Amino acid sequence: MYTLNLPTFNYQLKSNENKKLIFDVFRKKYVVLTPEEWVRQHFTHFLVNEKKYPLSLIAIEKQLMINNLKKRTDIVVFNRNGIPKIIVECKAPTVKITQETFDQIARYNAKLNAQFLVITNGLQHYYCQLDTKNETYIFLPDIPSY
Repeated sequence: MYTLNLPTFNYQLKSNENKKLIFDVFRKKYVVLTPEEWVRQHFTHFLVNEKKYPLSLIAIEKQLMINNLKKRTDIVVFNRNGIPKIIVECKAPTVKITQETFDQIARYNAKLNAQFLVITNGLQHYYCQLDTKNETYIFLPDIPSY
């Protein structure tokens, strides 16, 4: 797999039917290890280990309906009241982050209304805070710790 611009963590891999799997502590099961999943696993562990967000407040691949279409957010971090605080969109390291990626997470946020948005491909990370007063996003150097 790719070397990412994120801290490493202890992970468990196994093979099944010629597919490499990684154990996801959030979903409590092995999942297929795609390049995007590699980024998602690293970023969730970064949130828990570095930013100190409780594992219990993080949802992986949360489904939501947008214009009668089923969509899935990569990572949603909730506050203690169950309100979305951070939405994270993960891309594979080979995928360039474009305006389309920002549009995608903005559509998700129109439904979830989170305070912070993160877009990452494991190499580049963009952190934004929603400015509701001016209806814009403020780019940040990092996201706040828990």
